[in-house]
Amino acid sequence: MCKISDFLRAGCEVTILFADLHAYLDNMKAPWELLQLRVQYYEHVIKAMLKSIGVPLEKLKFVQGTDFQLSREYTLDVYKLSSLVTEHDAKKAGAEVVKQVDHPLLSGLLYPGLQALDEEYLKVDAQFGGVDQRKIFTFAEKYMPQLGYTKRAHFMNPMVPGLTGGKMSSSEEDSKIDLLDSEAQVKKKLKKAFCEPGNTAENGVLAFCKSVLFPLSKTGEFKIERAEENGGNLLYTKYEDLEKAFASQELHPADLKGAVEVYLNTLLEPIRQEFSTPELKKLTSSAYPVQKKKGGKPAAAGANADAELSPSRLDFRVGKILKVEKHPDADSLFVETVDLGEPETRTVVSGLVGLYPEEKLQDRLGVFLCNLKPNKMRGVTSSAMLMCASVDDPRAVEPLNPPEGSAPGDRIYFDGHHSDSPDEQLNPKKKVWEKLQVDMRTNGDCIAEWQGNNMMSKLGLVKCDTLKSAPIK
Repeated sequence: MCKISDFLRAGCEVTILFADLHAYLDNMKAPWELLQLRVQYYEHVIKAMLKSIGVPLEKLKFVQGTDFQLSREYTLDVYKLSSLVTEHDAKKAGAEVVKQVDHPLLSGLLYPGLQALDEEYLKVDAQFGGVDQRKIFTFAEKYMPQLGYTKRAHFMNPMVPGLTGGKMSSSEEDSKIDLLDSEAQVKKKLKKAFCEPGNTAENGVLAFCKSVLFPLSKTGEFKIERAEENGGNLLYTKYEDLEKAFASQELHPADLKGAVEVYLNTLLEPIRQEFSTPELKKLTSSAYPVQKKKGGKPAAAGANADAELSPSRLDFRVGKILKVEKHPDADSLFVETVDLGEPETRTVVSGLVGLYPEEKLQDRLGVFLCNLKPNKMRGVTSSAMLMCASVDDPRAVEPLNPPEGSAPGDRIYFDGHHSDSPDEQLNPKKKVWEKLQVDMRTNGDCIAEWQGNNMMSKLGLVKCDTLKSAPIK
């Protein structure tokens, strides 16, 4: 996208080919029934990427391969080409692009020829791709003139190493940052990224700085913020200086990762916002549905890889406890009547007897999880959960406090995971709440967090009174 932005800014007409037929031919990596949905997904996400870096789109167009690759003329050229190309040349051309197996399907041998023909049928002056395309480009320069077609120019982009070292792979989640990754997912992947002190080889974090962050910087600067006791802030205006500082270990991997995380999230946030609409959320989940592993457990795929664990699925709201009394059949339970900004109040059962005073619950505001499946507790159905910070030694519990000025019904969310359309009701069999809850706790300032992302509303942060580094339940 950085290089495509260069072409567009320079006034070039750019055609992006959605190679749906190629995707199917490449050992059927993409199921045929999903190809059309993925074409729609990529058109939206590419436009969102380019808009996020301020690129004009007037000279950009998209073409779907099957719109012309199934025509009579194109099919005849495929046959003509097949009478010229040897198996050796076809296999060699696709060596770095088509999945290689001992006994290749005929479809994989056709792949390079189709990509070469695309140049003519799209009427382009040049073709652009990664350096892994160079053998296909050489193939096109050799065979297209033999069909009477013009030899095109070819531009190649360097391949950015993956975060885990070596080649980036779509099948290896931790090797790449997905365009719709949350701030927490970006933090997690960068934390695990290969970035050995002083080692600049196969360093995906440094490579991303070189190929993306420096070229896209509006100021030409790359700033690393550090505490004064750690040497203070660093500012680089050339990538070469950044690399030298890392190689000499003047720059620590943790400081580099922290800066890259900030810049990455700045780039990704406009894309996340664009894809926060119900329509694009539905498109994304349809194009990349959660797959099933053997045994029936879900295995996420593609852009939807971490959808199961997004806290945006949780419906947290401010509630006011209008009435509180002890459960008639359970000594440890309170029964609360709660206003959650809905036409009717809800009944909530909380195990706080002996842990938090009844009089302090009366008329107070709290944070409630509202989309759990209603649960009958000793004969009383509880329709929400009061969120509390809790420690075991010594035993102490404190309800979370919404920001000052909050009102019943106000949405509560984690920074970077705001959604106006959480799940209507969480499926208890999928244990979404249980998986997310393990990463919820208060920090050293009593602020509620999930994986380092603050719990908040539009009015400010959610806190507890005194419990630090305490799990939230």
